[in-house]
Amino acid sequence: VQLVESGGGLVQSGGSLRLSCANTGNIGSAVINVMAWYRQAPGKERELVASISKTGTTAIADSVKGRFTISRDNARNTVYLQMNSLKPEDAAVYYCKADVTVTTIEGSRVLEHWGQGTLVTVSY
Repeated sequence: VQLVESGGGLVQSGGSLRLSCANTGNIGSAVINVMAWYRQAPGKERELVASISKTGTTAIADSVKGRFTISRDNARNTVYLQMNSLKPEDAAVYYCKADVTVTTIEGSRVLEHWGQGTLVTVSY
């Protein structure tokens, strides 16, 4: 699994951005389950922004509810984050995470994979 994020950039307050995170690696028989977006602002801990299960169940952080939408394309193993009405406090590095279930003769285990991050800057 290799996650590659894109779509970050500089936007004015009130503007919109759409982040994408695609798996560019060969996952073989592994299954990508929950995919999520996290963000980390300077001097702050990484926080969960939104997550989506393989079946489409979503969870959105209260701080972005009503402004951000998460979606995914299972055929492309890609997750999106549509960010509207951006505020300066939304500025951060946004990271994509995928929980991948790997099954062998010894059983199944879930591995976390992270992207390299994409920077979102929101000007006043």
